[in-house]
Amino acid sequence: MSDGLRSRYHAARRRLRRFERREVREFRRWIEHTSNLIHLSVLLLVPLLIAAVTALANSVDVLPFVLFPPLASGTFTLFAEPEGRYASPTKFVGGLTAGALCGTLAIWVGLHTSMRDPLGASGLLVSPVEAALAIFLTGGVTWALDFEEPSAFSTALLALIAPAFSDPVGFDEFFLQFVVSVFVASTIVAGAFHVWREQFYERRSRFLYQSTKGDDHVLVPMRGERSHEAAMFGARLAAAHDAGKVVLLDVVDREAIEEAARTMQVPTGDADTELVDPVAAEAEGAETEEVQVAEESAQRLETEANRIETKVGVPCQVVVVGDGEDPARTVLKTARETNCDLVVTPYEEERGSLSGFVRGLFRSDIDAIAFRSAGGSRERWKRVMVPIRRPGDTAHAMIDFAQRLTGLAGSISVCTCIDRENERRSAEATLANLVETFEGSFETRVSRASIESFLAANDEYYDLVIVGASTDRSAASRFVSPPTFERIHDLDCDVAVVHRG
Repeated sequence: MSDGLRSRYHAARRRLRRFERREVREFRRWIEHTSNLIHLSVLLLVPLLIAAVTALANSVDVLPFVLFPPLASGTFTLFAEPEGRYASPTKFVGGLTAGALCGTLAIWVGLHTSMRDPLGASGLLVSPVEAALAIFLTGGVTWALDFEEPSAFSTALLALIAPAFSDPVGFDEFFLQFVVSVFVASTIVAGAFHVWREQFYERRSRFLYQSTKGDDHVLVPMRGERSHEAAMFGARLAAAHDAGKVVLLDVVDREAIEEAARTMQVPTGDADTELVDPVAAEAEGAETEEVQVAEESAQRLETEANRIETKVGVPCQVVVVGDGEDPARTVLKTARETNCDLVVTPYEEERGSLSGFVRGLFRSDIDAIAFRSAGGSRERWKRVMVPIRRPGDTAHAMIDFAQRLTGLAGSISVCTCIDRENERRSAEATLANLVETFEGSFETRVSRASIESFLAANDEYYDLVIVGASTDRSAASRFVSPPTFERIHDLDCDVAVVHRG
């Protein structure tokens, strides 16, 4: 193979790998939506379960095929609403079995009274009185046992026509065969549903949600007057994980070096006036003023690192680098070199909008948080509000960050705002699906007010508001509806703007 063909082959493989990684990443984000996960589970698991029951029916010749329609509808109800009213294995098995018992009891009553033959009940013709009696008995029994579910009534009516599809047997044998068939089939489905819900659905945050993994190595660029608050915020996030660490970064820019060159004293051999070590500077091949600025920066960072380690108890590392052409790119490069998966930077604005530095971080594939302090040098955040626009990986990350900060003793309020009252139930279900993947207690709130007025009315009750950066939205969408953090400027609490890389 020639060098040209080889290079094109390797280039094609790299493009294919990038495409595969991008598709896998998009699929993981898609399946993080609880509704998508449920629909996919229904699509894959319900046919497999019905196929398994069918195979069993064909092999043992016990389960009548007419049982499958109510069984399939009941199975769909279980998996489609795993937290719903009918999502109980006990109620599922009990309801279908109760329906089978009541249906066969209605047949027995018909056989021992004069209401079957006079009405012409034979073959697929069913006595109206038996049908009414089957439904009446099923309603009463399921109500008394709290087994009410639609499939129970279907099974009760099914019993009235099941004999037409069975071999001629006595009533006692049919009764035993039909009821046992319903019980066995529903138990198989209920067992599969229980395993799926307990071992996968309830633990989906561990298996599927990348937002609850990682983000324990935090890089904090020490920029601006509020960098100390941002460093403490990042330290609290990192300390929630056993493997957490904080890297404090200072970028030495050209202006600081030039200022040091103008103001530093020339070494004279006097230890009291010598500001740098000429031997170390020569060994490193660095300019004297560069070493001077780097040493001063490192000393400041070491002081901050000691403060963080003492108060938070998380390991803290100090890094000083040159600025390069693009500060944001320099920070991201340092994050990769120091194995950091989260950047926490002080919030910056330029002419009333987000600074170019923060925008550069928000365009990267590394998670980033812009922390805006309300003042007061707060070091703990025990009351956190998380406004959610829509479910997804960003929402999960925001709730996870809130839980890291509050711990077991704090409180978290997850809220959303709606435009119309008929959206309330859907919004409440969305919030419930989000918070149930996390351990602990949460408050969920749905408001008809705009997000700006809602936050302004409640900011005094919270230490922190965590909002999304909306970087997953298109430019047109952001133009029509600007991100929340751009519309709130006067809150009396801290604000954290989260970007998912």
